[in-house]
Amino acid sequence: MDFPVIVAGGGPVGLATAYELQSRGIQVLLVERNASTTRHPKMDVTNGRSMELFRRFGLAEAIRDVAVPRSSPMDVVWVTRLSEWVLARFAYPNVDEWRDEIRRVNDGAQPLEPYMRLSQVVLEPTLRALLEQSPHVEVRFGWSFEHFDDDGESVHVTLREVATGRLEKKRCALLAGCDGGGSVVRERLGFSWEGEHNVARFYMVHFRSEARDLLQRFGVAWHYQSPTGSTLIAQDDREIWTLHCLLPEDAASEDIDPAQLVFDALGREIPIEVIQANPWSPHLVLSTGYGRGRVWLAGDAVHQVIPTGGYGMNTGIGDAADLAWKFAAVLEGWGGPFLLPSIEAERRPVGAGVVEASGGHMQVRFEIAKAYDPIIHEATPEGAAARTKYGKLISSLGNLENEARGVELGYRYRNSPIVCAEGDEPKWTARDYVPSTWPGARAPHVFLEDGTAIFDLFGPWFTLLRFTDASAEPLLDAARLRNVPVELLDVRDEQVHAIYERDFILIRPDQHVAWRGNVMPDDPLAVVDRVRGAGQ
Repeated sequence: MDFPVIVAGGGPVGLATAYELQSRGIQVLLVERNASTTRHPKMDVTNGRSMELFRRFGLAEAIRDVAVPRSSPMDVVWVTRLSEWVLARFAYPNVDEWRDEIRRVNDGAQPLEPYMRLSQVVLEPTLRALLEQSPHVEVRFGWSFEHFDDDGESVHVTLREVATGRLEKKRCALLAGCDGGGSVVRERLGFSWEGEHNVARFYMVHFRSEARDLLQRFGVAWHYQSPTGSTLIAQDDREIWTLHCLLPEDAASEDIDPAQLVFDALGREIPIEVIQANPWSPHLVLSTGYGRGRVWLAGDAVHQVIPTGGYGMNTGIGDAADLAWKFAAVLEGWGGPFLLPSIEAERRPVGAGVVEASGGHMQVRFEIAKAYDPIIHEATPEGAAARTKYGKLISSLGNLENEARGVELGYRYRNSPIVCAEGDEPKWTARDYVPSTWPGARAPHVFLEDGTAIFDLFGPWFTLLRFTDASAEPLLDAARLRNVPVELLDVRDEQVHAIYERDFILIRPDQHVAWRGNVMPDDPLAVVDRVRGAGQ
């Protein structure tokens, strides 16, 4: 093999996949057709679950250091226009305040890491720079992925240097297709899209301005929303902003003056420098397959959503974590034949869930837009009354798109072939994350009595968590027999024990629960074979 793994695509999902693989000692070739990381502001929030996954390898604080300052809030504010009146405000804490709240509550229902405001324009070069320091990764930007053949024993890949047209042939054991919505890997696999394309028409203006007297007229906020269909995103709370405007069906995007669009949305002219401007349309689609054989997909290559909720990249980071540990296990020799197929069994339902949730959030936006009446812009008693009524409607509809912890933290691998399933699934809601160690669920975050986060004690592979003095040797012996790396973690903390529900919990490398029980299993070898993908 030239490389054990080739990763097609150098966006955040491909970069995260490569980073996790190299952290496990796997040699990786990452190829990206663009000459540089993106200049397009595709994403502006990294949710708590993604930050937990980044934290496993010590990346969380490095990423936060290049993000919006930790002291900045994540408020979402609805205004008639920024030059006029506030309609409703959804206030959310900054990173430091959220950390304090997570530590104070400590009930298992919180993420370990607060959410973070960070543009993809900043995240990608940060991850790329870290990968380029690794002896396990060859990073090639300016190389397009052209073709592959999976012969059952290895994958033969054709790459093309964009600048010269020069072709290269490479051979790898496994291929990760993280090459976006137009994925060549997905097309070669023969998968198509299910769902709806071009759900709406938007126009984006990415611009620089220091006119904070208007742009922060009602305080620092993450989003300023207008019922006329515009969203202003503060990218750094200083000078970089992105405006998205919903376009009428009959609007010709080529006739739009980007600067004037900004002025109209804000309510007055300000000095701006347009960095980038273009029309775009979101999709709500899911791939008919996630992979086969030695070739598997992640990120936008398998799901595309409306940005409402921020599920696109964040779901992709979850895909990367799932795919990478399974690739590594197969390459280590202990991953069984059902391990790679479990990627689709586990991640495709998650993709379907975020497509549904994203569409639901957009319907709330449409409902607000339908109730719009131009009278709200009038400085009259009638205008004031209309604004009050409209603000109450917006508040009553809520802001679930930024509060859906059940979607972001609570996804469960219900029908996974590598989880020791149980019946009686705990209640699930989109809004609330219900802490549980039901097999297939993400293990709850909780701080121990000494202040240590339990996630920080989990090993890089499997962790057998024990809350009792009973022997764990039957399961540990079975793991050793199959060469499956399992670390024993003893915890004697009654609060944590109550949240974790059982005396023994087997935690996977991605922090999901593989098995649990109050006693050792009757057939420990069967449990180990199942969780490594060698038995059903």
